[in-house]
Amino acid sequence: MGDALIYRSLARSLVISMTFAATALLAGCNDSSITDNSRATQPLSPRLVSLMSEKNMDPQSPMLIRLFKTEAELEVWKQTRSGRFALLKTYPICRWSGDLGPKQHEGDRQAPEGFYSITPAQMNPQSAYYLSFNTGYPNAYDRSLGHTGSQLMVHGDCSSRGCYAMTDEQIAEIYTIGRESFLGGQTAFQFQAFPFRMTALNMARHRNNPNMPFWNMIKEGYDHFEVTRQEPRVDFCEHKYVFDATPSSGSYQAFQASAACPAYSIRADIADAVRSRRQQDATEYARLVARGTPVARLNSGIDGGMNKVFASRLPGGNTGLSESEQGLSVTAMTRAPGTIPASVNPPRANLAALPAEPAPRSAPPATVPSRAPVNGFLSSLSRRLSGGSDDTTSSLAPPPAAQLAQQPAARGIAAAPAATPDSPHVGAPETTRVTFAKPLLVRDADSSAARNTVRNAPKNAGKDRNKDSKPNSSRNASKPKDKTSSHTAGKDRAKDRAKDRAKDRAKDQKRAHDSSSSQSAAKG
Repeated sequence: MGDALIYRSLARSLVISMTFAATALLAGCNDSSITDNSRATQPLSPRLVSLMSEKNMDPQSPMLIRLFKTEAELEVWKQTRSGRFALLKTYPICRWSGDLGPKQHEGDRQAPEGFYSITPAQMNPQSAYYLSFNTGYPNAYDRSLGHTGSQLMVHGDCSSRGCYAMTDEQIAEIYTIGRESFLGGQTAFQFQAFPFRMTALNMARHRNNPNMPFWNMIKEGYDHFEVTRQEPRVDFCEHKYVFDATPSSGSYQAFQASAACPAYSIRADIADAVRSRRQQDATEYARLVARGTPVARLNSGIDGGMNKVFASRLPGGNTGLSESEQGLSVTAMTRAPGTIPASVNPPRANLAALPAEPAPRSAPPATVPSRAPVNGFLSSLSRRLSGGSDDTTSSLAPPPAAQLAQQPAARGIAAAPAATPDSPHVGAPETTRVTFAKPLLVRDADSSAARNTVRNAPKNAGKDRNKDSKPNSSRNASKPKDKTSSHTAGKDRAKDRAKDRAKDRAKDQKRAHDSSSSQSAAKG
């Protein structure tokens, strides 16, 4: 059975290849070169045909694509013999560009989000990026808002400038599945692009994002598909999406993206199922917000994302705005779904999008590596003195050496040990925490006096604390003692005591000698 399906698929592929070649003048992400059309006529692999058979799918049954930026995954769904759609296969996305959110302007590097329709005319077997299909951006909704852009593709070569890029092997398989669905009579398949899986948790994490109204709108279409497992009908009116809407009887007004919505209804069973799902999500969302679920960072300056299965194989690679890089070392042990070109450009920070650092208050200080926070009173005091905290940093220049020599002794006690480098957050501007040097290392014009003054400060400070601490005491007004003279006097006293002990030992030795001489004379 499987072999027969493969042979029929190949025969139809050869017939339709001429049709695709005639409509292959579209270009993806500035496609311009002409390539061998044999790429577009590859048959379905025996492994894929077997997978369809296991899932009760025909190779020519209708298909649907869902795509998620944060998870960096593309899902291919096929209609089963029961009439409902089921997930055929999930493909990790090699690269997508821009930020989370819809595309609005030509050249903004944004990969589109929303619902689009893919016809055979949008399939491009002559792509400079192996194979591709046009997403159909902008749709009627995008145009009603004045959004601009063109030639936004899903293609191979793992390179993106506003597109969704797969490996050549992946796009070849996706392209072939789409071709077979068109051969089976499907006139267009739906392409759904989302910023992330539209769960209550993800909505809570991004609740502060200005794109949330748009995401709530397309989430309704996401929910329609989730509860029905049918491709939702998509219309536009009043600059918004409308899903599974049927114009009311007697209504002569058609759906127009910029016009008022006509009277319409949604089938009762679908409306009830969607309403129930959205109520459950709203309850969970409220619980997560009340619990204080952290919000995702905005304006990170990172350009797009990459699935970790690819990032784990690149030197210094990271997933960017896609899912966490945790587990990259484990992921690297799995097999990559295709060839990663040597020219691949992993997500990196867009420095032009990052907020400017504040101007220094004085001449730029020398770079000092930051150090990991250490618990305890001394480290806490050091951070306060340096203007930092456990999770913040300071870029203030350290005071001159002459000023350090005059600082209270407590600053010398609290000085932190040698700093070690910190790992900066991806896409965040690098800052440093400056820790003051220990006063014992101060050198200035009066180095000798300064060293003695600072070295004895802690000991004398301890003595002062045991004395009268009244603010207006005569002790505070009196002139401090000469610490250098006191130190010298102490050394002299020690020398005198040593001389006395030496004299005593000499006397003892003499008495012992005299006693021994007397005893010898008596015996004789």
